[in-house]
Amino acid sequence: MRADIVYEGMERGVFLGRPNRFVAEAEVAGGRVRCHVKNTGRLKELLIPGRGVWVQHCEKEERKTKYSLIAVEKPGPGGKPVLVNIDSQAPNEAAAKWVSRGADGRFRELMLLKREKKFGNSRFDLYFEADGRKCFMEVKGVTLDVGGVAKFPDAPTKRGVKHVEELVAAVDAGYEAYLLFVIQMKGIRGFSPNEETHPAFGEALRRAVRGGVHVLAFDCAVTADSMRIDEEVPAWL
Repeated sequence: MRADIVYEGMERGVFLGRPNRFVAEAEVAGGRVRCHVKNTGRLKELLIPGRGVWVQHCEKEERKTKYSLIAVEKPGPGGKPVLVNIDSQAPNEAAAKWVSRGADGRFRELMLLKREKKFGNSRFDLYFEADGRKCFMEVKGVTLDVGGVAKFPDAPTKRGVKHVEELVAAVDAGYEAYLLFVIQMKGIRGFSPNEETHPAFGEALRRAVRGGVHVLAFDCAVTADSMRIDEEVPAWL
């Protein structure tokens, strides 16, 4: 089965620390290296010193660091580590490919697919036309696992609430609207909004469902050098 996202130049390392949001330090091949963190989220439950990580080696001259932090190993059942992809750009790319292959049977004939399409005061991640339907889709990557339940957001997000409200406006304007939570790991029982961190997001999500927005949550098959949207999990709202 072909992956949605494939990474080249991957190496395993050990996480050492995160001096700031954009930079992490890891031990790779016996040496200490600085890595670009492709996710500005807190990730405190994942980025713990001593954990295994997978980094991508890149020799582009304009880069300040030669590595990017892509995935983190967390403890799983039976002591076997579970890989969590933390690349914040991966969910949008994976979602575009998922829609292109029919979104698990939701669409048959895709006529048009655009990225970053403007509507109202927002830009939605995807706009597509399929089976005579005009659809907007906003994509949210999820890396937070609380007792086997994936949760979003991991920090308050006014922008996220705005996107949800704009999706309702799109429905009112005659479009179909989807909010897709891409859970960047396996081993998840379901998805729930993170009410403890941002109650307003959960409230907005429930209003959106009442307003006709389709809320979907899918886990991902993650390897050291790939990620693919895999199976749907229940969304508990």
